[in-house]
Amino acid sequence: MTKSALQIARSSYIPKMPAALTENVKAVEGEKTQSVADREKIRELFPNTYGMPVVRFERSDEKSSGEAVNVGVILSGGQAPGGHNVIAGLFDGIVKANRDSKLYGFEMGPKGLINHVYKPLTEDYIKDFRNTGGFDIIGSGRDKLVEKKQFDKGLEILKKLDIKALVIIGGDDSNTNACVLAEYYKSINADVQVIGCPKTIDGDLKNEQIETSFGFDTACKVYSEVIGNIQRDCNSARKYWHFIKLMGRSASHIALECALQTHPNICIISEEIEKEQMTLDDIVRNIADTVMKRADRGDKFGTVLIPEGLVEFIPEFKNLIKELTVFLGENESEFKMIKKTEQIAYITNKLSDENAKLYASLPEAVARQLILDRDSHGNVQVSLIETEKLLAEMVGAYLAKQDNKLYSKNFSTQVHFFGYEGRCAAPSNYDADYCYSLGYTAACLIGAGKTGYMSSVRNTTYPADKWIAGGIPITMMMNMEKRLVTVTVANENGNEAKKEVMMDVPVIRKALVDLDGAPFKAFKASRDFWATATDYVYPGPIQYFGPTEVCDAPTKTLQLEIN
Repeated sequence: MTKSALQIARSSYIPKMPAALTENVKAVEGEKTQSVADREKIRELFPNTYGMPVVRFERSDEKSSGEAVNVGVILSGGQAPGGHNVIAGLFDGIVKANRDSKLYGFEMGPKGLINHVYKPLTEDYIKDFRNTGGFDIIGSGRDKLVEKKQFDKGLEILKKLDIKALVIIGGDDSNTNACVLAEYYKSINADVQVIGCPKTIDGDLKNEQIETSFGFDTACKVYSEVIGNIQRDCNSARKYWHFIKLMGRSASHIALECALQTHPNICIISEEIEKEQMTLDDIVRNIADTVMKRADRGDKFGTVLIPEGLVEFIPEFKNLIKELTVFLGENESEFKMIKKTEQIAYITNKLSDENAKLYASLPEAVARQLILDRDSHGNVQVSLIETEKLLAEMVGAYLAKQDNKLYSKNFSTQVHFFGYEGRCAAPSNYDADYCYSLGYTAACLIGAGKTGYMSSVRNTTYPADKWIAGGIPITMMMNMEKRLVTVTVANENGNEAKKEVMMDVPVIRKALVDLDGAPFKAFKASRDFWATATDYVYPGPIQYFGPTEVCDAPTKTLQLEIN
């Protein structure tokens, strides 16, 4: 590995962690827990792992005499800054308990477990990945652990390597899978513990015990740096409106945090759009109103932040997508016979009046994208919709219809999508510390004999030595939701076949932006001023060195939520 100057400097950084973890620890159990909803059903589905107590680790006067343990680790789902430090913390934790403990990494996500593809993770191998971004230490993947035959296939290699515990580092879906796996292994007395760690830059895996998912802090700082750079250019050239879409799947946490850090002229929050039942036209008019107000002040430039999952929260857009999906699925052969130049008109005539009107109002590129870019199940791929281009074009069209033609003549746009740029960034001090602590805490949960738990580190707005390490039962975060699930069924010939069905399944409840929460209220109190004033903040590069209040500070979202 050829190292950059920054990598070399970061390799000497020693992550800070809770004071309790620096000594011998003991697990202190709290009260028994319940799921956030659907308690009877969740209890029924998880009889062996439901209702377990929250665990907190405290210093112990007794020296641990832990036995050597072999542990497996999986990186699951999309990348997030700090994953390497979770693995480093896990390794250091199990080796501190017993020098003969071993760590194995299953490569390219859950399929590494299923296909028995792994590598030993030694101190020499791990050292080059400490405090670095990415998941390249073992790779990641989006395969899911959902079927019994997958569990049994994984158990074969776990038994062969004498692995007593498996740590799954992932988001809400991956940790749901971890919970199901823990329940299954417990039910058959497999003698394998399963521990989860909360990962996702989206910020939607959190609750009272999980203050934040790792990677969110770094990703938001990276995006905010680039947004700040654009805003400085914007305020220098003074001729463009920049429409910036930000990764974040469904929830708007990233957009909200970046708005708090950079003070854009406009930031759309999807959850507010849904609550207020706003239409696409409402959103366009609101943006256009700000454009005109700034133009009247002589400011013909600005920035608009757009969450990635916006269209899924616009009620009328959801209805359009639903009707398109059903119609295209039922009339696929007929649709293929239509000339490409006639497809949009054909679809418009087939839709209900309300959806036809909305569809006809869309820019041609987006309208065509909705009918051509579908997944293997025939569903419209909402994530591929270029919302930034959609809004930029529609605002421009709206301004062209106004009496004052100067508005449209002086409206020039640039569009951006920031996503992959932040997923593998070198972790900030906060994420480097937080992730190392999560991994070390996972090692402590293994030492305490726990399974079906998620590693938890709280109190993180305070100095690291005051952080609180522990674990929470994953069932505590679960509820029942309707999901499209792949099931194995017997076909007419008696052979196995895959089938997609909608059914109620247990999943970790996703945390969306709380419109009554302190972060959104702080944003709401300032957004009217930011809209017309040019109050841009330029955060600059991520701070690794310097004043503690700068380089170690958590997100503004977390500070507002905790304080």
